[in-house]
Amino acid sequence: MQDPMSGPPMLSHYEVQTLTRAYRQGRGQVQVTPDLGRTQVTVALDEAGVRFPGGARLAWDQAQEILAHPNAVFAWAGGSTWERVRAFSDLTGRVVSLYPTGRAPTMLLSGIPMHRVRNTDPWRDTQAKVRALHPRGRVLDTCFGLGYSALQAARTADWVLSVELDPAVLALARRNPWSAPAFAHPRVRVVQADVARLVAGLPADFFSAVLHDPPQFALAGELYGAAFYAQLYRVLKPGGRLFHYVGSQETKMGRNLTRSVMERLRAAGFAKVKPVPQAFGVLARKPR
Repeated sequence: MQDPMSGPPMLSHYEVQTLTRAYRQGRGQVQVTPDLGRTQVTVALDEAGVRFPGGARLAWDQAQEILAHPNAVFAWAGGSTWERVRAFSDLTGRVVSLYPTGRAPTMLLSGIPMHRVRNTDPWRDTQAKVRALHPRGRVLDTCFGLGYSALQAARTADWVLSVELDPAVLALARRNPWSAPAFAHPRVRVVQADVARLVAGLPADFFSAVLHDPPQFALAGELYGAAFYAQLYRVLKPGGRLFHYVGSQETKMGRNLTRSVMERLRAAGFAKVKPVPQAFGVLARKPR
């Protein structure tokens, strides 16, 4: 068990399967996670549905509704109402939503998961990226997303500046039990801004590490460009390290993207540029 649950209960088909199975077995109570795997509570089961500590209730017909939407997370909204955890982005004109994995959820942006979920989960996916970087000192996290990178980098870093462009993404993260601790973390500062503009105003030679985990190229091509890479180089200290997530390098498209990213990083001045297939990214260093 980790931090005590805060906020309304959240459920996906994973948890509802546990609840319905226990009821069919004739059990009057069962332990279930009310916050997507962070904690466990004991809930009561009866013919009307499920009773959570604190007063939330889930009727069996609502449970069936959740089971019918395996790509969604639902949160109790009071009374007998459960609503999907999602937000509409005025910035992009797209819907962002939480996607359950049985552990830490990922975010769907126009139906595209923002983390790897095949043979892993978003939390372990992020751990692989952060381990590859070994962040120390001051760290720039260019794309906050759900905040997993910022939280894990803060375990070893002195301070993390994490930047997110979209207010809807930040609103979704604040509702996600796995993301919410980032907003109160003493070594994490979350800023809503366009990182391509923000980085140009940051001091030179300031960060010891940069974790660059941008959306797909089709959604944020400027974050793969030579001008942006030059700014990342400028704000890194001599000897500082950059981890750039690029995705799978097993496909032709992935290999081409990796190769072009590495070429532009070298052109920006980075040295020791190398692929890190196990973390689906590229490592680079600013020469001393």
